[in-house]
Amino acid sequence: MTQLTRRSFIGKTGIGLTSALFAGPAILRGQNLNSRIHLACIGVGGKGESDVMENSGCGMDVVGLCDVDDNPLRKMAERFPGAKTYKDFRKMLDELGKSIDAVTVSTPDHVHGVASIMAMNMGKHIYCQKPLTQTMWESRMMRNLAREKKLATQMGNQGSAASGLRRAVEIVHAGVIGKPLELHVWSNRPIWPQGLNRPEGSDPVPTELDWDLWLGPATARPFKKDVYHTFKWRGWKDFGTGALGDMACHGVNMPFRALKLGYPTRIECEETSQAFAETYPLTSRVRFEFPAREGWPALKFWWYDGAPDGAVAPLRPNEDITRELVEWRKKLPASGCIIIGDKGKLFSADDYGASSHIMLQGEKTFTPAERHDACKGVAESIPRSPGHQQEWANMIKGGAPAYSNFEIAAYLNEIILLGCTAQKIGKGQPFDWDGPNMKSPNLAAATALVKRDYREGWAPKI
Repeated sequence: MTQLTRRSFIGKTGIGLTSALFAGPAILRGQNLNSRIHLACIGVGGKGESDVMENSGCGMDVVGLCDVDDNPLRKMAERFPGAKTYKDFRKMLDELGKSIDAVTVSTPDHVHGVASIMAMNMGKHIYCQKPLTQTMWESRMMRNLAREKKLATQMGNQGSAASGLRRAVEIVHAGVIGKPLELHVWSNRPIWPQGLNRPEGSDPVPTELDWDLWLGPATARPFKKDVYHTFKWRGWKDFGTGALGDMACHGVNMPFRALKLGYPTRIECEETSQAFAETYPLTSRVRFEFPAREGWPALKFWWYDGAPDGAVAPLRPNEDITRELVEWRKKLPASGCIIIGDKGKLFSADDYGASSHIMLQGEKTFTPAERHDACKGVAESIPRSPGHQQEWANMIKGGAPAYSNFEIAAYLNEIILLGCTAQKIGKGQPFDWDGPNMKSPNLAAATALVKRDYREGWAPKI
C-alpha cells in the first residue's frame, strides 16, 4: 500500500488542483490530440444513462455498452447502434481490450471497485460514479493505479464543477471566516428503503435481469422483487453505502477541500436510530476528529442524516449552531453545510456547495458570498470548469487534471467510508485511525472492514 499522509496530500494538491498537479496523460493508444476517444460504458440505466450521454456529448465514441438488465441496455443500444452490447463487464473488457481508451462505471456501489480496477489494470481511463468504491482498500488501490499508470480519472460528484463550490474554497483559504473550528453537514437522505431486515423467501428473477451478475462480488442471496433492483440497493450494507456514503461525496466535497482535512484520527457514531444487521440506520450522527494542520487548529466534523419527513425524527445540528440560519430562512433547510471559524461562519444551502453565504462576528444574518464585502477582494485562484465530463475528456487528451480525479476523490472517499464503518460498528464505539496504513490501533473491528470478502471469481487482481 502506497502511503499518503495529510501533509504530502496537501502539499501535492493544495486541495485546489492547479494545473501543475500532474502532467496530463495522453491517450494510451497513442492517438493524436484530435482523435476521438473510444468509450465503453458499464451500467447504462439510472445515472448511467446520463453518464453515457454526457460523455458522448464531449466527443467520445461509444463502442461498448454493458448492463445486467436488458431493459436499459436495449434502450441505450438504440441510441448507439454501432456499439457492442454485453451483460458481463469482464467479457466486454476482455473482448474490446485494445480498441477502447476509456470506461465509465455507473453500477451499484459494490461493483464500482472491481469493475474500475480491472479496467485500470488494462490502462483504461476511468469515470466512476460516487461513492468511488464501497471499501477503503478498493479506494486506495484505484488511487494508486491512477498514479502508477498515469490515467485520467474523475469521480461522478458533478458539483465539483460548480464555480460556487470553487469560490467557497478560495474564500475559506483566504481566511475570511478565520481559523476553522467546526464543520456540520446534514442530508435529507435516505430517500430509499433502509433501516429494515432482509425479507424471507425468494421471488422469480425477471427474464431481463442476470441476478448472479448483479450480485457481482457480494455474497449470494435470493432475489426479492422491489427490494434491491432497481435503486433500492443503496440502504443495504452488501450493495450500498447508505445516506452517508451516497451523499457525503457531494455535501463534504467543498469543506473537505476548503478545510484541508486529510485523514481523521478518531471517528464515532454518536447517535443513531434502531440498528439493523444488513441495512444502514434511518438517521444518524457521526463525529470525525481531525488534527491541527497548516497553522489551523484541530477540527471536529459532524455528519447528520435522515429524511425530515421520515418515520423517525432526523438528527440535526443543535440550536446554538443553527439559530441565525433558522431566523433568516424560517426553517433549517433539508440539506446543508456550516463551517464555523473563529471570525465567522460559512453556510452552503444545498448538497453540492454551489452557493455560499457568510456571516462574520458582529453581523446578525448571512449575506451571499458574492455580495459580502469581505469576499470581494479574494482573488480567483482555482480554474473554473468547462464541465464535469469535459474536464475528464480534456485530461485524457493531455489537459489539466480533472478536479475530482482519483488523487482527490479516493482520499475523500476513504474518509467518508470511515463514517460508514462507524455506523456498522454501532453507537458509542469510538475508534482511532491510522489513515496512511488503513488500520485502527485500538479497534480490530474497524480494521476488519477495510476490505470486503469477495465472492469466488470476483476479487480484483492487483
